Amino acid sequence: MAPMGIRLSPLGVAVFCLLGVSVLYHLYAGVISNRIASFRLKRKVDLRDLLAVSVEAAVLGGKEVKKVRDENGLKEKTKGKTKEGANELLTMGDLQSHRKMFNLLRNTFPDVTVFSEEHDNMVDKEIAWSRDIPADILDKIEGGKDISPESITVWIDPLDATQEYTENLVQYVTTMVCVAVGGKPLIGVIHQPFTGFTAWAFVGQASNMRARSSYSVNPAKVIVSRSHAGEVKTYIREALGNNTKIIAAGGAGYKVLSLLEMPSTDADSVEQADVYVHTTYIKKWDICAGAALLNAMGGHMTTLKGEDIDYSGTPVNKGGLVATVGLDHKALLERLPTKDLTKQ
Repeated sequence: MAPMGIRLSPLGVAVFCLLGVSVLYHLYAGVISNRIASFRLKRKVDLRDLLAVSVEAAVLGGKEVKKVRDENGLKEKTKGKTKEGANELLTMGDLQSHRKMFNLLRNTFPDVTVFSEEHDNMVDKEIAWSRDIPADILDKIEGGKDISPESITVWIDPLDATQEYTENLVQYVTTMVCVAVGGKPLIGVIHQPFTGFTAWAFVGQASNMRARSSYSVNPAKVIVSRSHAGEVKTYIREALGNNTKIIAAGGAGYKVLSLLEMPSTDADSVEQADVYVHTTYIKKWDICAGAALLNAMGGHMTTLKGEDIDYSGTPVNKGGLVATVGLDHKALLERLPTKDLTKQ
């Protein structure tokens, strides 16, 4: 008897091939998907683009802040008490600004961690970067400085000086964005919604701001918070003498601008100071942008003990702060009283 052979029909061969392709697809689809996801996670961020978006976000938020104030639609309420016992206010200006700024940054750079002073569940995927880069940034900052998003933390303050905002002391109000890389402030943007002026800096690259030609500590003009200026006066005069002028002002952004040379067109909007001192807890979204601006000009913002502030992790800076530019920062720190007001 002749040996029996196996004959496959063309249809059978086709079915077998299809089954093989299907098995291979399922075996490798997961691998391919994981590799695509990994590639997306490692997508680089161009820091010049991030600076441009930060400026656009601060301006966009500022428009909301001004619109709400102009229309008297604040709808203010309290979020609770600060450590000093003052009411921490929330207005529609804070919320509307947050929604614009936060969504613009997250939509443009979805892999970057963004912290905001406000919290809101409204997602707006329609807000998109205009792709415009301001002319002065194009002129002063090189593109192609790409870094991993995992190293970036963005801090936004949608409305700095909310208390003053409710009192219509709008000269103190700012919107701010800061980009920290590895916990160090690298990019800072401070926008004044009611004048339209925007200060920006990229540490190690350039800024549209500069330090003034001279500063003094004998006597000094020291700018402090309006909310607890009384206890700070004694602390500062013990260090710098009774002739020290104390300037009480709202908003951390405003206080940093007071240390810098403002353009002649906006000079009247900010009172000049030599040193900025804060002696209690303060949030990093309040100070990160200012730290970047000062650092870009060779200035300093440290705790009262002279420690660098880490702009990653927890949002609270518990060590108070001293901010200077154009002065011997270390020598100034050595004159401060040893008592620790941050624990009071």
